[in-house]
Amino acid sequence: MMDYPLLLRSVLYRANTVFPEKEIVSRDYSGIFRYTYRALYQRVSQLARALDRLGIDAHEHVASFAWNHHRHLELYFAVPCSQRVLHTVNIRLFKEQLIYVINHAKDRVLFVDEDLLPVIEEIATELPTVHTYIVMTDKSELPATSLPNAISYENLIAHEEKDYEWPIFDENTTAILGYTSATTGMPKGVEYSHRGLYLHCLMALTGELGTDESDVTLPIVPMFHVNAWGRPYSDTWIGAKQVYPGSRPQISDLCTLIDQEKVTYSVGVPTVWMGILNYVRQHPGKFDFRHVRYFLSGGSALPMALIEAYEKELNIHLYQGYGQTETTPVTFIGMQKAKFQSLPYAEQLQKRAKSGLLVPGLEMKIINAGGEEIAHDGVEMGELLLKGPWVIKEYYQDPEKTKESFKDGWFRTGDIVTMDQDGYLQIVDRTRDLIKSGGEWISSVDLENAIMGHPAVAEAAVIGIPHERWQERPLACVVVKPGETLTKEALMAFLEARVARWWLPDDLVFVSEIPKTSVGKFSKKTLREQYNSGQL
Repeated sequence: MMDYPLLLRSVLYRANTVFPEKEIVSRDYSGIFRYTYRALYQRVSQLARALDRLGIDAHEHVASFAWNHHRHLELYFAVPCSQRVLHTVNIRLFKEQLIYVINHAKDRVLFVDEDLLPVIEEIATELPTVHTYIVMTDKSELPATSLPNAISYENLIAHEEKDYEWPIFDENTTAILGYTSATTGMPKGVEYSHRGLYLHCLMALTGELGTDESDVTLPIVPMFHVNAWGRPYSDTWIGAKQVYPGSRPQISDLCTLIDQEKVTYSVGVPTVWMGILNYVRQHPGKFDFRHVRYFLSGGSALPMALIEAYEKELNIHLYQGYGQTETTPVTFIGMQKAKFQSLPYAEQLQKRAKSGLLVPGLEMKIINAGGEEIAHDGVEMGELLLKGPWVIKEYYQDPEKTKESFKDGWFRTGDIVTMDQDGYLQIVDRTRDLIKSGGEWISSVDLENAIMGHPAVAEAAVIGIPHERWQERPLACVVVKPGETLTKEALMAFLEARVARWWLPDDLVFVSEIPKTSVGKFSKKTLREQYNSGQL
């Protein structure tokens, strides 16, 4: 066999060679922007040449601080394919965290969206390694900014040649640097190699329910977090029409794009799917979703009631996936085995509400506190460990965290799970979110799903609170759907028939919203802080 490295340049090459006329759609500041894969290739080449001109050497870090749009997609290719490293900075990190990750990465150039300029302007004096700022806007003039050495993106690439000699190098070279969303402590750096991203793409085209050239994809999950779950690369490789939601997309924008661009596939977190369902309910007959093949949900547990509502009200299959920043991210997908298709609907639903089956290419084991592997009976719980070609081997320049997170060559996910006899994984909880009451474990995830099964509940999050006798007891924070009314008594009566009596929350607190993390998950850390300060 040829000694041919697995590099992202192959993805770009195929899109330009095989699908040059296929369309990419991007919601820009002045309206909808459309171009082709041929034009993408040309602009990527221009951007790579511009980075040469700026003096950015191989392996140096280039940062993006941006939403999901076509310019960000161009960075996804121009930076790593020219042997540099793209650091996708999470735009929702706190000020101190932003300063930390940009300095820790030693970014040389920072590409920033026009509407995010104030965030970077506030911290620019504390970013000593950044020497140039590129402002991404569709306006002809550079927006007013206090950033030093600021250049308009379009002006940067405008006069460069539209082709580039892409280098060949070691496939284990870092392509993208991302950081965890920092639920505890400072974010941890995670390096994604060309080889890992390449193989993750191949898995996505075979094990992730499959997409092809006929699909129209909408990556709602942010490009600044875990590579938008790999969609920008896998969708480019197969020549799918890609639709990017742009700056600060609202639920109404997403619904409009799904309708008008005839989206067939999209990926997002459960809070997004809840929002879309409720918005469609509020605007009956306004949107046509008949062309949608399925949606994929991840980031946190998918309530069974939401899966059922999508099928019955929108005729859309909503599937669940599971992964982490450290795993590029996809590791499990909630595909339905053929043998279950003849089961009663309620039983099929139970399988689909689980986190899913291990994707091709990875290995796993589940161990108890003593380090022994547990039975795959759907009951016994343990910590999930993973190994594979797109699982990290260390945290970027953080030996202490690396030592804590690996065991005999396996990555410790920190998730407590069960696995049934059919191979379906179920996330029970994060180790820090399990509630230990009277020596027994209560899964906050399962309790949340039960609560969100009530037709009047929009969202629910459960945390453990100290208890003098039982050590911890569950407290449920509940958001009621607009226009609905619900009492504690009615909700407790609903739960009594669905969970063990000792799982019932000691209290139910109705709140206007559940705080979210930077990537749209329920922030239980914030809820605990609110409880401790008397705000709940």
